[in-house]
Amino acid sequence: MDNPLKIYLCEPRGFCAGVERAIDIVELALKKYGPPIYVRHEIVHNRWVVENLRAKGVVFVQEVDEVPEGGITIFSAHGIAEKVEKHAEARGLPVLDATCPLVTKVHTEAQRYEAEGRQIILIGHEGHPEVEGTSGRVKEPVLLISSVEDVATLEVRDPKRLAYVTQTTLSLDDTKGIIAALEARFQEIVGPATRDICYATQNRQNAVRTLAPEVDLLLVIGAQNSSNSNRLRDLGEEMGVESYLIADADALEPAWLEGKRAVGITAGASAPELLVEQLIERLKSLRHCEVEPFVVKKETTRFRLPEALLDVAS
Repeated sequence: MDNPLKIYLCEPRGFCAGVERAIDIVELALKKYGPPIYVRHEIVHNRWVVENLRAKGVVFVQEVDEVPEGGITIFSAHGIAEKVEKHAEARGLPVLDATCPLVTKVHTEAQRYEAEGRQIILIGHEGHPEVEGTSGRVKEPVLLISSVEDVATLEVRDPKRLAYVTQTTLSLDDTKGIIAALEARFQEIVGPATRDICYATQNRQNAVRTLAPEVDLLLVIGAQNSSNSNRLRDLGEEMGVESYLIADADALEPAWLEGKRAVGITAGASAPELLVEQLIERLKSLRHCEVEPFVVKKETTRFRLPEALLDVAS
């Protein structure tokens, strides 16, 4: 009989506190106000979450112009530009803001630095909704960079009046090289304390880094447009492990299991645990498996819900 395939369930994995809060806000809004509820953009980057909420009566829109008069409107976890907020306000739309509190903190930092007369450098990925939201929270255009190489080509207004902030879905490990390059070129640049880095992004990467030497295959459940999920897959590859980012169990290729003795499973911060459970069942249908938790850290962070929903929160 073949040796069983060891499955190590990486922890922490999946939903972070910001994602849990955002989804809870939508679910509680449905409970309190009834459908339809309107959400600007995907509430989080996961197709299964979006489709599940859509089936319950959530309408996802690109802009608040698409929301009818009086429609309950929710802003996604990624945050929004100030002009979007003002537009919803001008239309008198009842709004619930599901922006992750850690993203809101970045917005506040960027505004404080700008008030000090500093030009803002944003470390992040072009086109990501969080980057668009943060860029739209300050008056002057930000300088967006995503690599150490970008630092060398920066053209700044005054090298002595600079500040940087980062996209929250990047970890301390992702940004430290870029920050070091910024500090080497601009000695007087300021930035937030390292404790302000998103705990969940860093924790999930630390867990993969610890797990990688124990496995010869890493499966990351997450969306292709999820920055933190892509980074987990990349990290596995950097650690020398065959790694794949998959949306769900159906995306698993049986050929990946050939000759493998141990597989690690993790999930991006927007991926629900149900998808992990379905992947385990698929693996069990293909091989005899032994499942074992691989706990690197326990997360206990929770974020407060909006005041308007506390009366329906259990």
